[in-house]
Amino acid sequence: MTLSTGAPVAPIATHDLLVFLLQVALLLLLAHVLGRLAGRLGMPAVVGELLAGVVLGPSLLGHLAPAVSAWLFPAASEQFHLLDAVGQVGVLLLVGLTGMHVDMGLVRRRGLTAAGVSAGGLCVPLGLGVVAGFLLPRTLVPHGTDATVFALFLGVAMCVSAIPVIAKVLMDMGLLHRNVGQLTLTAGMIDDAFGWFVLSVISAMAGKAVSAGTVLTALAHLAVLVASALVIGRPLARRALRSAAGATEPGPTVATAAVLVLLAAAGAHALGMEAVFGAFVGGLLVGTSGRADPARLAPLRAVVLAVLAPVYFAIAGLRMDLTALGRPRVLVAGIAILLIAIAGKFIGVYAGARASRLNGWEALALGAGLNARGVIEVVVAMVGLRLGILGVEVYTIVVLVAIVTSLMAPPILRFAVARIEETAEEEIRESEQRGWIGGHLVRPFPEAGGRGSGEYRLVDERGPDG
Repeated sequence: MTLSTGAPVAPIATHDLLVFLLQVALLLLLAHVLGRLAGRLGMPAVVGELLAGVVLGPSLLGHLAPAVSAWLFPAASEQFHLLDAVGQVGVLLLVGLTGMHVDMGLVRRRGLTAAGVSAGGLCVPLGLGVVAGFLLPRTLVPHGTDATVFALFLGVAMCVSAIPVIAKVLMDMGLLHRNVGQLTLTAGMIDDAFGWFVLSVISAMAGKAVSAGTVLTALAHLAVLVASALVIGRPLARRALRSAAGATEPGPTVATAAVLVLLAAAGAHALGMEAVFGAFVGGLLVGTSGRADPARLAPLRAVVLAVLAPVYFAIAGLRMDLTALGRPRVLVAGIAILLIAIAGKFIGVYAGARASRLNGWEALALGAGLNARGVIEVVVAMVGLRLGILGVEVYTIVVLVAIVTSLMAPPILRFAVARIEETAEEEIRESEQRGWIGGHLVRPFPEAGGRGSGEYRLVDERGPDG
């Protein structure tokens, strides 16, 4: 209904509000329960959170209790858009947090080796994914979607990695201090940045005839976004966060960081690019400002990881239809895409690592770590579904790839790292992470920007027992 100018907008209907509140509450409750269960079983929490949506969606509840499912999740687009709005805020802040935690000092120190590893891990699966996109049956490609855009999008989905999942796996396994752990994180950061960049270009091409003009326009918009971030965004972020840091409570810092991420996302979206890329850039601005105290950002991280992100991933699971895999053509395509995703990443990373003069076990460990798609692949799949590039069948397959690759990473990583001898440098790094070296309290010697240089300075000679 179109309202006349100046007329008040009617509030949400009572029934619609009731359904929305029940949807969010049930999705969050089940995502929390299944996420914790997944954690106890040694799986990433995102697996349980996605499963929450699968349970409440057409894959299970829609078949067991169709009347209940129709009432709780009606087909009306307006009702589902309410959930989408909450989910979009959640994923933008989640991606922004990922950008905030990118260690640019680490990228500078290990950038050359990591770039070689990342190049192999990006090019091989990207190429195989594009070829697979052209070879898939046209019945799996949504009507009206350009074949080139679909193939490129599938290639991006095959080549991304998931920094949040990788970091959690390395942390749980006590491998953050190992060289292979540091390299995995750095290469994953490069993968993430490349993934958001290409995703933005493809998103700008969606719905348009693919030509040199559309590609050049997308690249021009990307250049405008990056230039704006450097010239306007960086000083703005520093001033805003410096002002917020003057408050005694963390609230102003949390709000400022969230506003910067959302504004960057809005700017990218206004330029015709994907909003998640803008959110990533906004997170980088916050993280590299030198004014964002991690302790003050802890409340934002807690709310995003405990509330908004689980709801988003449950909504992603809600859109999956596992019954589609019962059709032979979809099942065969799913198995083929899964094998391409796993083999492409392993072969590419292994080749890049060997070319960078790493040994075979280090190359295998890097391949296992970077094969975990997790959170990022789910975000990419949701973008494809929203833009109409992916249908429900291929969307379901891509999300399953994210789950399977995240589950297989820890055991392979554990097997490979057990055969890599720990170096003296790694022992020092492990002690530094604990805060002590040889009974002495130490801290990283700071370089410009507040990042560690890899050198250490003595703080207290008394040792932990004083």
